[in-house]
Amino acid sequence: MEIKSGFILPFSRRHLLHTMHNDYGSQDALRVQTWRLTLGSLSDNTSAWRMKVFVVVLKQIQKAAVCSRRWVSSCARGGPSPLRDRTLIVGSSRELVQSLGGQVEVRAAFITEQEEEAFLRELEPGLKKKRYEYDHWDHAIHGYRETERVTWGAACEEVLNRVRSVAFPDGSPLLGPVHILDLDKTGYIKAHIDSVKFCGSTIAGLCLLSDSVMRLVKEDSNKEWLDLLLPRRSLYILRDQARYSFTHEILKDEESVFNGQRVLRQRRISVICRNLPG
Repeated sequence: MEIKSGFILPFSRRHLLHTMHNDYGSQDALRVQTWRLTLGSLSDNTSAWRMKVFVVVLKQIQKAAVCSRRWVSSCARGGPSPLRDRTLIVGSSRELVQSLGGQVEVRAAFITEQEEEAFLRELEPGLKKKRYEYDHWDHAIHGYRETERVTWGAACEEVLNRVRSVAFPDGSPLLGPVHILDLDKTGYIKAHIDSVKFCGSTIAGLCLLSDSVMRLVKEDSNKEWLDLLLPRRSLYILRDQARYSFTHEILKDEESVFNGQRVLRQRRISVICRNLPG
């Protein structure tokens, strides 16, 4: 379909139905069949009505398809999603998204509500003893509390073992302490690249309590960027060039927008695992 100056160029009824079927496939077969009957009842002489119906149908199918894919990926329970959810990653170009496809992952619903609660039970007592800070030693974080943890209860250790198994190469030595970063609702992480002195090729983080948006920007070209939607209870993974050549940041609440949609930020806790420098 081509749109110029607000007008839809006319097509035949057969072309409209063929386009709908090819673009949306078997998952929308019922919708296509229903509207095939509707469009089929219109004569080719009623082109204006046919075009209006088609626009409405197209918008409804697009909306339903997006919501369906997001719901399946974000509402699955019981462990890591076997496939990366591409609706959670957008970028400055399709080529960039594809080229970093194996180096940037967002796994929605990686942990259950019960597993999130297990982490909070272990972390909250210690975090409550700390105040939120607004001056980080390298000026990378604003409105945060942080700590490190080595020992965990059985439920959290099982989750961390899952993180290690999906995020890091076999045999890769891991940084011993797990980094805990607690961002206030007004807190944010500024664009930065983690020091190669302290961590290796892979960063993996569990996202607790809130959705958020992570932005990656090419260090030597700010026109190349990726936005990652990090749903609550998801896991993100950055590897290799995505980790070394792109800055990453967590957007402020007032700037928290993904693909044109507002993403409300609340207090956010990230549980971050890293491997050792090679």
